[in-house]
Amino acid sequence: EKGGTGHVDNEINGNWISPPTIHEARVKAKAKRRIRKNSSRDSGRGDSLSDNGDSIRGVQVPPSSPKGKLLDRKSRLGKGRGLPKKGMQHCLLLYSLHYENCVYETVVLPLDEQDFEKTVTPIVQEYFEHGDTNEVAELLGDLNLGPMRSSVPKLAVSLALEAKASQRELTSHLLTELCGRVLTLADVEEAFDQLLKELPDLVLDTPGAPQLVGQFIARAVGDQILSKSYIDSYKGKVNCEHARAALDRAAVLLKMNSGGSCRENLWGTGGGQRPVTQLIKEVSLLLKEYVLSGDAAEAERCLRELEVPHFHHELVYEAIVMVLESKGEKISEMILQLFKSLWESSVITVDQTRRGFERVYSDIAEINIDVPCAYSALEQFVEKCFTGGVIDKKLRDMCPCRGRKRFVSEGDGGRLKLDTC
Repeated sequence: EKGGTGHVDNEINGNWISPPTIHEARVKAKAKRRIRKNSSRDSGRGDSLSDNGDSIRGVQVPPSSPKGKLLDRKSRLGKGRGLPKKGMQHCLLLYSLHYENCVYETVVLPLDEQDFEKTVTPIVQEYFEHGDTNEVAELLGDLNLGPMRSSVPKLAVSLALEAKASQRELTSHLLTELCGRVLTLADVEEAFDQLLKELPDLVLDTPGAPQLVGQFIARAVGDQILSKSYIDSYKGKVNCEHARAALDRAAVLLKMNSGGSCRENLWGTGGGQRPVTQLIKEVSLLLKEYVLSGDAAEAERCLRELEVPHFHHELVYEAIVMVLESKGEKISEMILQLFKSLWESSVITVDQTRRGFERVYSDIAEINIDVPCAYSALEQFVEKCFTGGVIDKKLRDMCPCRGRKRFVSEGDGGRLKLDTC
């Protein structure tokens, strides 16, 4: 009202409005002024307005805080692209280049004794099935063997002691292939040192462990992964009877094979997978070892491990020829004892024995060309075998006799006598 006349001022900001809406218009105008004032004061603090005029707030930092200014990457003038400042851009670039040039490497912890056995045992057992030495080398190469490296050949030989002859051959081949790739010569030597020390425990599960370890040693020397002086280094220093037996066995094998060239399938490859010539060599090696050692039980074990019962007639044949070529009675008596042992244990059957004798009977004429008096030597040995119960009368009577028929003096009753050597 003006001048107390009761006149109502209907003008607001120069605009004439109707009386019923004056109060409402004043409220709205006051609200707009407050919004504009707050918007001007809070610019740059992250506040914004929605389309309907409501304020939308984020996480705010008090305007008086210096931290708010430091974290504000935008231009103080409200201009720019909102990018980091030049100094910050340089730091980010160095950070990015540093991580792009990083080389990441997996660190494999060394195996302890328990983890070693759990990890390597399945690898060796699977190798017995597939025979791939490269696969074993790769698997072992991925492990951090550390000080357990010499335990690889030790574990492989220990597992092979209770395996077949063919798997022992695979083990010897594996050691040769791993040496230089995964193992060193020192590792192999240390492994056999440990095996010799543990023989008293090994024989509890494998009675033939000393002989088998001796064969592994001989084979390792022949494959040139163990020094030829290894056996000599133990002379006079071994108190364990099992270790002495193993070293003696290795020495005998190396002596039989030209001082260390024991490489041609000492163990065999198992069953009938080998050519006949190879089987003949192995049978001949077995007989030579028996003659040197006189151990019929060991010869029997070796014959079993050849896994060729259908070829046992070859041992009978080679043994008889060895008797015919020998001088004196020693070899004859030893072979007779071997035949008796094999007969009593039923390792060699009647059929295989008969075939072996019959082959000698068939070849005696050719044998006699190189071995004088082979006929008479054969007759004497056949008679001993018959007396010892190795052959029957029928097989004895089949023995051929060389010579021409002649009449003897009347004092002999006019009987026919064969002219032998």
